[in-house]
Amino acid sequence: MNIQGQAALVTGGGSGLGEATARELARLGARVAVLDVHLENARRVAADIGGVACACDITDTDSLQAAMDAAAAAHGPARILMNIAGIGGARRLVGKDGSPAPLDDFARVVHVNLIGTYNASRLFAAACAKLDPLEDGERGVMMFTASVAAFDGQVGQQAYSASKGGLVGMTLPMARDLAQHGIRVCTIAPGLFSTPLMKQLPEPVQASLAASIPFPSRLGKPEEFAQLAAHIVTNTHLNGEVIRLDGALRMAPR
Repeated sequence: MNIQGQAALVTGGGSGLGEATARELARLGARVAVLDVHLENARRVAADIGGVACACDITDTDSLQAAMDAAAAAHGPARILMNIAGIGGARRLVGKDGSPAPLDDFARVVHVNLIGTYNASRLFAAACAKLDPLEDGERGVMMFTASVAAFDGQVGQQAYSASKGGLVGMTLPMARDLAQHGIRVCTIAPGLFSTPLMKQLPEPVQASLAASIPFPSRLGKPEEFAQLAAHIVTNTHLNGEVIRLDGALRMAPR
């Protein structure tokens, strides 16, 4: 798909990997809607790229539908969905006091990362399937954001790894499901990236994490994630695939 002139939705577009992706799509000529639970962040990015900002909680169907409707009113129907919104969190299954991990913590991470992404995807797909096909019969493309933790989860990452592993497992069946509508589905599983969350760690910790990456021995740049996301859009034969973007990193147990 040629990105130029297409309407795109970027969840979590107000910061980090989502912000970089929104900026890259806009640079390539897309009309970008920045969807984020933090509206001020979304407005900042949208103002810079000539896009539209939409307050959006991906776990709330009414909020999500309202954001998609506002984006469509501004830019027309979207053919590109970048699912980047998500949360982290780590907790050992058995605490130091011997108590079990709270079930609500696990449910919250899975609800946002996995169910929230599914929620955005189903609404996007239903609308996109009604559009006229483009070249090769393609109507749209969506991307999930997993993590290397889907494969190499560390101590305490049960909820995060399960949520991201769910996205990995959902990629191929959703691509097969939507093939009849000409909608492609791919996933990026990033490693250690220089995001606002990462930058909150002390410099020595960041340096140690960067040194664990075989090559290049540095944290990933959000722009590199965004470039791969854009390539997924433009390469029509990429479908049903999960791509690790990690500099050959394999996470240690802790």
